[in-house]
Amino acid sequence: MTLTNLRRMAPIMLVGVLTLGMAQAFTLEEFTFEDPARAGEFRDLIGELRCLVCQNESLAGSQAGVAQDLREEVYRMMQEGKSRKEVVDFLVARYGDFVLYEPPIRPSTYILWFGPFLFVALGAFLLLRTLQRKKAEPEQDLSDAERARLDRILAKTGSAQDSNPTNNAP
Repeated sequence: MTLTNLRRMAPIMLVGVLTLGMAQAFTLEEFTFEDPARAGEFRDLIGELRCLVCQNESLAGSQAGVAQDLREEVYRMMQEGKSRKEVVDFLVARYGDFVLYEPPIRPSTYILWFGPFLFVALGAFLLLRTLQRKKAEPEQDLSDAERARLDRILAKTGSAQDSNPTNNAP
């Protein structure tokens, strides 16, 4: 194969490689149920379960291999006639509350549920306390030395602005 032929084939090979990568994408069409209600329950359930390796994606939306394995596990369990609660309990027992988008309220998850409110309350408390202290402290007048220094600085700035005609106000 010559270099010219290789250059002509490069775009075709690139499309082939990209197409091959998309061929491994997982779809939900492979999971079929005889009962449409059961199929809807499956889709709802995998939409409520979190992918273990993805950042904030459900099992339904994730393309990770682990998500596909979990979808197959949920499908197998539902085909065996297990209830939604049994499937969720199995996954929580194996992977912990992380697999749920809304973990239950229990002592181990209090920080997840109530932590943001505590941080907001703490921030509001600190802000109010700072404002009250600032309000309680009287502003101090400038000392004679500070006032003389300020007058010198303003005089220098004023004379610099007077000498520059572009800075003068009309």
